[in-house]
Amino acid sequence: MIKTIILAGGCFWCTEAVFQRLKGVLEVVPGYIDGQVKNPAYREVCTGKTGHAEAISVRYDTSQIQLVDLLLIFFNTHDPTTLNRQGNDTGTQYRSGIYYTEVEQKEVIQLVIKQLTDENVFEDNIVTEIKEASPFYDAEKGHHSYYNRNKEQAYCTYTISPKMDKIKNYFSNYLNESYER
Repeated sequence: MIKTIILAGGCFWCTEAVFQRLKGVLEVVPGYIDGQVKNPAYREVCTGKTGHAEAISVRYDTSQIQLVDLLLIFFNTHDPTTLNRQGNDTGTQYRSGIYYTEVEQKEVIQLVIKQLTDENVFEDNIVTEIKEASPFYDAEKGHHSYYNRNKEQAYCTYTISPKMDKIKNYFSNYLNESYER
């Protein structure tokens, strides 16, 4: 079955790069969610004034990857305990959020967060917001597959490449063969 979930874990270049590499993920689209302005532009979202989060829309095949697995990878490739911040990226547009497209997803999200909390996986409390998906707006084309086109850029080298190493080391069984390991 094909499903969609929207994830916000800081800069969408980072989350897009991680999820593009997973088996069973059919499409990853960077964009904006949960704001007050229709069809926002990157320059507007970056100000933090539109209320949007940078996010990715993930279409996945449940016969190849389960939502639980996607969520565990999500929680392990960003810091869900910092409010409105991921590394040097600060502002509400970089918040941690999961935007579900069906009620069953909400239940799974809550169970995963409870499990991570009960097992004390993180030192601090998880502050990831959980909401029903509101309209999602695709980012401008220049933001699509950003890491794949700009691996040598400083931001990619220092911020995204370590995430790639993490998924190779800890989640290699989920990696799609079409991407280098």
